Amino acid sequence: MIKIATPHAGQWSKKASLLAFLAFVVYILYLNQEVFYTAHDRSEFIFGAPFFHTLMSKPFGLMRYVGAWLTQLFCHPAVGSGVLLALWVLIYFVGTKAFRLQGGASALMLLPVACLLTSVVDQGYWIYISTIRGYWFSQSVGYLLMLLLLWAARQTPRQWHLVCYVAGVCIYPLLGWFALLFVLCLALTEKPTWREFLALVLLLFTASIWHTQYYSNLKADDVILAGFPRFITPIDTSERLSIPFWVLGAVSVLIPLVQRFVITGTVLRDTIAKGNWIIRTVPVITCLAGIAFTWSLMYYDRNYLDEMRMVRNASEDNWKEVLAISESNKTPTSTMVFLKNVALMNDGGLLDRSFKLGNDAADLYNPDTLHITLLDIASPLVYYNYGMMNEAIRLNFENAIQAGFSPFYLKILTRCAQAVGDQKLVERYTTILHHRPFYGDWQPAPVSAKVKELQKCYSDTLSGVENSESYLVNEISLWYDSKSKVASEQSLLYSMLRCDSRRFWASLKNYVQFHLDEEFPLHAMEAYILFMDKAPEQKRMMLPVEQSVYERYKRFWVTLESKAKPGATLEKVGVEMSKEFGDTYWWYNIFGRKPINVHGNVGHEVAS
Repeated sequence: MIKIATPHAGQWSKKASLLAFLAFVVYILYLNQEVFYTAHDRSEFIFGAPFFHTLMSKPFGLMRYVGAWLTQLFCHPAVGSGVLLALWVLIYFVGTKAFRLQGGASALMLLPVACLLTSVVDQGYWIYISTIRGYWFSQSVGYLLMLLLLWAARQTPRQWHLVCYVAGVCIYPLLGWFALLFVLCLALTEKPTWREFLALVLLLFTASIWHTQYYSNLKADDVILAGFPRFITPIDTSERLSIPFWVLGAVSVLIPLVQRFVITGTVLRDTIAKGNWIIRTVPVITCLAGIAFTWSLMYYDRNYLDEMRMVRNASEDNWKEVLAISESNKTPTSTMVFLKNVALMNDGGLLDRSFKLGNDAADLYNPDTLHITLLDIASPLVYYNYGMMNEAIRLNFENAIQAGFSPFYLKILTRCAQAVGDQKLVERYTTILHHRPFYGDWQPAPVSAKVKELQKCYSDTLSGVENSESYLVNEISLWYDSKSKVASEQSLLYSMLRCDSRRFWASLKNYVQFHLDEEFPLHAMEAYILFMDKAPEQKRMMLPVEQSVYERYKRFWVTLESKAKPGATLEKVGVEMSKEFGDTYWWYNIFGRKPINVHGNVGHEVAS
């Protein structure tokens, strides 16, 4: 190995680049703290032999098991982030030894770190449906072990490399695709001989040998490139999320080639040794390339993070924080709309504040074709809080069977079991949770009085309906004949969300019976004025309304008529009127994008 003298300028650029990249990594980890908490909340790790043996039945299983255990540390995101950062620091230093990089050339190891960083911040909504166990740590652990093996192999005499190649084939069930990467990187660090030719042959047939001899009960796709993350569901596929791993493999192969033919090459040896500009710019270029790569692929969206915060706080019955998040977000998603209304049910002021905070659901930002709804994000939690225990349990099991029995599903199952009075199931689920770090003393919160009341107001039967948003709105708007004060409030709101005047009149009649001595809520008054004026029914009822609200209603229609000019679109007029009237039910009824998919003669009834 040729040792290259590095001038002071080269050392300075290297240190500055490393510090800049480290600061970038810390910043990105900080931005994604809520993502990491959700990763722990939606990742399965079951203490005991069955879970271990299930993972070990496939190649790369041990790495997935270690990764699944480490993912539990994200319960406190700072702890899990610190472990990830420590792994990447080790990867940098071990990689410089394994590839024998010196001086500014050692900055090339920032590129693999950038790939691994990108892989944990580009998930987006796949975080809710991914079935890859231990994903968040398994790739970093596997790559670190690969580098350690490469470092050790390069310390042995070259005649022993054949043994190392065979060993790489033998550890394929342990390291999966990283075992193949180890063989390829080792072969490329030396001048080609018959040993390296044999290594390439072994590389081509390793997966086939293991598939036919040991993993014949598995699909070929589960054995070929074992452990290489692929994001596939029966209806969705994402090639984008595999990009960091393809780049990781390519960079790992290119580094030994660069080290052999450029850094220690006879053509550039003298110029680099004299402190040529190359040695000074390599760290800077590498740092910038790593930052640009991560930044371009990272998934970052405020609604995405706010949804996670709302789910986290709603799971802990922290309704004031849920409402605080809702108040600060002016473009809520469908999931945020439902959680906000659940929070208002518990905190009070549902029919006075719901439309002020917004029920106009925005589209999800999703660079993939992935179809994600409330069903995948928080539907069991919403069903639980509306007292629909059987539906909540059904959805918990359906989602958990696919994505794993993670803390999120186990906690909801525990609360559902507690609500229906099954203490044995409560103990079973809490025992599973108590084996996880940071959950040793966890107990479910007491069932609230509102949940108990809603449980009793209707028959909780299973419908089998998959579209949970549509089902929730349609079902709750039918509670107008229930003998419950809480249910009467919910049915009135959801009949308004349906823009269904028929159900509104029935719900209003029931609501008034339970709220005789209370003020007429603002949004119910707005809907009452609108339906009395534009969609009266035979069974309507006469109620007093505030003059100021009625005068504002007349201004709404005057403004609408003035803006409804030839060529004006509904969307454009809605945007123009949202500043003055966006907090009213009238604006929602005419312009709002409904967070539901309902059927029948409903929605925009009075638009004409």
